[in-house]
Amino acid sequence: MTPPPPPPAGQRPGLVDAATELAEQWKRWNRRRASSARDHLIVHYSPLVKFVAGRVGSGLPRSVDPADLVGYGVFGLIDAIEKFDPSHGVKFETYAAPRIRGAIYDGLRELDWVPRMVRTRGRRIEQALTELERELGRSPSEDELARHLEISIDELATWLSEVAATTVGTLDRAISMGFEPEADALDGSHTPVVAVEAEELRSVIRQVMRELPERERLVLSLYYDENLTLADIAEILDVTESRVSQLHAQSVLRLRSRMRAAGHL
Repeated sequence: MTPPPPPPAGQRPGLVDAATELAEQWKRWNRRRASSARDHLIVHYSPLVKFVAGRVGSGLPRSVDPADLVGYGVFGLIDAIEKFDPSHGVKFETYAAPRIRGAIYDGLRELDWVPRMVRTRGRRIEQALTELERELGRSPSEDELARHLEISIDELATWLSEVAATTVGTLDRAISMGFEPEADALDGSHTPVVAVEAEELRSVIRQVMRELPERERLVLSLYYDENLTLADIAEILDVTESRVSQLHAQSVLRLRSRMRAAGHL
């Protein structure tokens, strides 16, 4: 019997075997919907769930149990496995990550853990952004925003820090779509009508992001497109992680304000 060919130079046999096994399980799942193949895929990609849950958890209060985030994320992973279409030429990890995040945020919304005062402050900031952008014809600075709210710049920073955890995930799927190529954002479950609506939303998100202040746009790009943590972004920008959290919150509130004004929320 002819022995199997050796792995490429520099590649360990174990890695080749694992990749071959993974490809085989995907074939079994796509062709026969074998539950054992799906179980194998869930186990294989479970580190991705833990990674995404860790990124989400880094922006949440300590009272939120990390194990709950992982549990919610597994539902997103299963949904991604069941809907993934390899013919689109997109890596599964790229396709699955936003769906895992979305499932985690759905679970968090059911917990309703955000204090009423924090929700109120978030709505006030969003309303102020809407009013100032209408009045000025551009995004207001933090000084202008603080004056409009009749609070100090330090109080605004405190408000943004409090609101930051509530904005993690608020528009996560929509923002992620803004960084996706058109073919990557859709799966086989979408009807033509849904596909058109998704494309319209993606166009709005991209337009709004282009109009954001440069630093806020960079934070969104690094967080959603490059999958960096808030701590990683803080190191790149040479600011504190708290400041990055504030910038993320403010950018999401700006996006939400503009999308609401455009009738997409």
